[in-house]
Amino acid sequence: MRVAELSRLSGVPVPTIKFYLREGLLPAGELTSRNQARYDDRHLRRLRLIRAMTDLAQVPLAGVREVLEALDSDTMSMHDRIGHVHRAITPSRRLTADDSARTAAATQVGELVARHGWSVEPDAPALATLVDTVAMMRSLGQEHLLGHLDAYAEAAEHLATLEVAAVSSRPDPDQLAEGVVVGTLLGESVLAALRLLAQENASARLLGG
Repeated sequence: MRVAELSRLSGVPVPTIKFYLREGLLPAGELTSRNQARYDDRHLRRLRLIRAMTDLAQVPLAGVREVLEALDSDTMSMHDRIGHVHRAITPSRRLTADDSARTAAATQVGELVARHGWSVEPDAPALATLVDTVAMMRSLGQEHLLGHLDAYAEAAEHLATLEVAAVSSRPDPDQLAEGVVVGTLLGESVLAALRLLAQENASARLLGG
């Protein structure tokens, strides 16, 4: 397809496509003449992936570049590619909890990870996010809510196993890695929406008239 058709199918304006091409985020098309190139379904899939990251997950272009480099790597194992992607799309947040709460939170989270036997790198951004969140809950005097951490962990492990098994069944390594990215981004939105709906239902049953 020509760039105009690629733009129509993807919903991405032609100037934006040309910007992605200049930045190396989108691979070059097959030249058919000096000023014309032809594109295929790989370009369409990559465009949709970029827009999912930038529009849905608000991943900055630097993070998008890291994700795409990991997806296109010929030297990383699939596990390492997935880990690299997770680090690129996980926002770094620092919540304002006091030091004593953060120390207690780090201990609690470390024990949780060990108790469940999880294989987690110490520099995983999600680990820092969990520590900061638990610390903030402690600082706000909401320790009673932390009694559900193991239940959360069990539910998360069950879902993660289903998700990784689902994407690992894809025969194409590129589609497998892309599936992890899309599943992670969209999965966050799906889980957040389902949780809110379930809370509304529970509130109606337990608290409502």
